[in-house]
Amino acid sequence: MRRSEDNRQRGIVFWRSRGVGQVLGMLFCLGLLASCRYTPPVLSGEDVDQRTRDSVAYLFERHYTWNTNLVLQADSLNLVALPLKESFSTLYEGDRVVVADLDVHPNDTVDSLWVKLAHSQEVQGWVRECEMKRAFVPADSVSQAIYLFSDTHVPYFIVICALFVAFGLVRMLRRKSLKRTGFSDIDSVYPLLLCLLMAFCATLYESMQVFVPDTWEHFYYNPTLSPFQVPLLLSLFLTGLWAFVVVLVATVDVLFRRLSLVTALHYLLGLASACIFCYFFFILTTGIYVGYLFLLALAVLFVRVLRRSLHTSLYRCGNCGEALARKGVCPCCGALNE
Repeated sequence: MRRSEDNRQRGIVFWRSRGVGQVLGMLFCLGLLASCRYTPPVLSGEDVDQRTRDSVAYLFERHYTWNTNLVLQADSLNLVALPLKESFSTLYEGDRVVVADLDVHPNDTVDSLWVKLAHSQEVQGWVRECEMKRAFVPADSVSQAIYLFSDTHVPYFIVICALFVAFGLVRMLRRKSLKRTGFSDIDSVYPLLLCLLMAFCATLYESMQVFVPDTWEHFYYNPTLSPFQVPLLLSLFLTGLWAFVVVLVATVDVLFRRLSLVTALHYLLGLASACIFCYFFFILTTGIYVGYLFLLALAVLFVRVLRRSLHTSLYRCGNCGEALARKGVCPCCGALNE
């Protein structure tokens, strides 16, 4: 009887601890999701005027506010001189404007929020918010780069892949072998790490688009290159981009030091095509939640390759950097390593 009582007590403790673990897990997930959004500041001081309060509220609600600079990307746009909708001013592609005011029109069935844009003292007027977001891009250089990449990245990707295929075909027709075209052929983990970072950034980008689109829109209108003082998901994304740039520089350095110019160029085109494939693959699979599993599998593969590289590469040539199993003459450049 005493043993059964002990077992019953243990079972109660187990289920209680399991329930506590589930609650803690739920709280952790909620905290993680909450940390993926921008937190608006609390303006409680009496010295803050109402216009400043409204400006901050619009900034975190609409992601832009008064004095936000925009550039027109559409061919043209008409600014209406309310309340006379028949009178308007025309803007053309490349014109810069600033957000001068915002107003709510509850009877408008298309969009109740209207934005007043000013190009100059003479040229200013109102436009619906939905039309403004479609036609204008923030004037910040980072926002311009995001828009340019989002709008035109597919043709550039196709050109890179086509160059890689054409380069290989030309080499084959000239009957020249293409050696060292695999990730392990230059004895470096940088190429695989580059693909992993591209997959990581693509997964985070698509995760923001699916789960917290407001975070990405706020970043689009208020960009920064610093991974600090931003939501967690965005911080990881920016950190991944910086790491990608650093690893890319290291990869290019390794390629042109260990391979001939022509082979290094072909390898670089192939690596760019692999990164492009990773980008599209993880963008498409993350939306159906399968991309996270593939990202985990790619990370496991990288860890295995890294461990194998650390075990097999005991020495490096002091002249060319080639991996050596033992000290002596380098089989790549012929330098003596003692």
